[in-house]
Parts: sequence; structure tokens; C-alpha cells
Amino acid sequence: MTSAEDEVSFGTQSQQWHYSKSTKTYDISSGSTQKMTIAATKGPDDLSFTIDPASSALVIVDMQNFFLDPQCMDHPTGLKALEPTIALIEKCRKAGIQVVWLNWGLTDADMSVMPAGVQRGFLRDIIQSTTGPRRPYTGMGSDLGGTKGRVLFAGSWNADIHPALKAHVKEDDVHCAKNRMSGLWTPEQPLWKEMKASGKTTLFFTGVNTDQCVLGTLADGYNAGWNCVLVDDCCGTTTPSGRDVTLWNVARSYGFVTDSTSIIAAESV
Repeated sequence: MTSAEDEVSFGTQSQQWHYSKSTKTYDISSGSTQKMTIAATKGPDDLSFTIDPASSALVIVDMQNFFLDPQCMDHPTGLKALEPTIALIEKCRKAGIQVVWLNWGLTDADMSVMPAGVQRGFLRDIIQSTTGPRRPYTGMGSDLGGTKGRVLFAGSWNADIHPALKAHVKEDDVHCAKNRMSGLWTPEQPLWKEMKASGKTTLFFTGVNTDQCVLGTLADGYNAGWNCVLVDDCCGTTTPSGRDVTLWNVARSYGFVTDSTSIIAAESV
């Protein structure tokens, strides 16, 4: 690490961060000539960070029918995130930030090696013997009945993108399937391969659940060397206090927290 009177620089030669004490700004653009400075919404007052839009991606996590459609479950904070996410997608397209859809998309091959610990969370309705018209947690790959398909299986209705967002999908968007809460849990994951191949160094994370699949992917991205940003109002969770502790940890350790309003207000220079 090197430091001058105003600037602190650290990181590898190919991916350095530069912090200006006077402006409270982290430049994580890796020397790009095109920059966008965004205000952070958590952390020290007046904190901001500067990115290179061309080497950035918006990763939209698990905004699928299984989690958001009332035929499967109630998710008020996830539904609340739809409108700001749509606005953010439009901003990212204009700024040249790649839009990525990261969704559960299980296969029979995935299920043949799925750990018991991962399966347990999706067996809640069986383990607890719940009753009622909606019992979505009957096991990964179990049949939800009707036209809903097998739980989170690729190509099923329940694994499809929620219609409010699907209407905004474009041909040049990237689609990556995942088979764990994290989409970056190994270098063999489609998201990992795609982000490396396209030279993306900064990832903006949105989706559900904030403290589970979103944070799981973000934390793995942080450990693997990506610059990570959580977009608060474009995330949702059903976990009590899950949002607050996630924002705290991301702002203090994993990267930066901002919101769609701050990104939309940012200008490229």
C-alpha cells in the first residue's frame, strides 16, 4: 500500500483502488478514461466511488416467479424492488453497463450431486408438515403442480423471470443459471466464466433475497477479486433484520452500498 498526503492507493498493479481523502471518493475504475462517480448510501457521510461502466455489470439475482409470484409465496419487499430495478436497467443500458440475469436453473445432473445441506432449505414444508394452498418448499425439483413445473428447474414457469422484468429483457443481455445460493461459488459457474471472459471488474448486485442469494454471490465475488456494489432499493428479503445486517457488512467489508436513485443521477465523464 502506498499513501500520499491526500491519496491512498492499494491493490494489485492491474486492479488498484485510489482513495481521495479530500473528496471521500474511491476510484475503482482501474485507470479507465471513461468514468462514472456514484454516491454511496451507507458508510461515512459523503462517500462516493468511481467506476468504469464498460467493465461493469448489473447482476439481477433470482427475480423469478418462484420467489415473487403469489401463486408460490408472498414477497412484498421483492415486489417493491421491481419498479426501481426497471429504472436501473434503463440507466445501465444507456451508460454501457452490461445487464446480467442470474437465476436458479437446476438440472437432473445438478440434483444428482446436490448436498443435503443445500436441499434442506427447500424441504421446509415437508420437514415441518405444513398445510395450506401454497407449499413451495417441497424440495428442489419437486413438482409444484399445474403448469408451475419442478421447483427452480431450468425451463419451468416457476424458474422464469417475473413478467414485470421479463418485459425489459433484451437480446444482448447475459443469462446465467446457478445451482447454489451463490452464482460464483466455483470458477466453473456460468457467471464466473462470463464475467471473466468479458473483462468485467465491477459487479452491481440486485434481487432476492438480500441476505441469501444476493449476499452469497456478492461475498464470493468479493473473495474472488471483483469490485462489489449492493443496490439497496433493488433488493428484497423476507428475513427479519436481514437487510440491515447485510447493508452493514457490505458497506464495512465487502464493497459499497448505493441505491438506484444515486446510480441514475450519476453522469459518465
